[in-house]
Amino acid sequence: MNLSLSKISPNLWFEDQAEQAAQFYVSTFSNSRILNVAYYGDAGPGPAGSVMTVSFEIEGTSFIALNGGAHFSFTPAISFLVDCDTQEEIDELWEKLSKDGEEVECGWLTDQFGVSWQIVPKLLRERLNDPDPIKAHQVMNAMLQMKKLEIKELEKAYHQ
Repeated sequence: MNLSLSKISPNLWFEDQAEQAAQFYVSTFSNSRILNVAYYGDAGPGPAGSVMTVSFEIEGTSFIALNGGAHFSFTPAISFLVDCDTQEEIDELWEKLSKDGEEVECGWLTDQFGVSWQIVPKLLRERLNDPDPIKAHQVMNAMLQMKKLEIKELEKAYHQ
């Protein structure tokens, strides 16, 4: 069986929501798919026949979701950054991923499963690295005032 996994794949540890999470992520991003679902056998440690892992792909990156029990939880120290081309893409992903989750700040959110995401416009990195430190500072200050990032407001700050 060829799972088409990347050489390095994030492994997301869920208590018992791996399949639900994988289906949610695949439905959120257009270029995504479930690759494989594996089940626990009689040896456990999960109940025989229950989902052990779900391998899936989002925008060319492979992930594995594991039902490993309540031993660990997610932290914002690890997040997934999504570079967006348009405000429409930011708005759509923000709405889907933050539903039943938490809007944080500066383009960060935590989804309903506790996974942290950064939904940012591609131009942000360019603006923050501008050789003119005043322009970069203005964009940084604008970003620090936002939860969901607004391209129009970032550009307004850049061109002040």
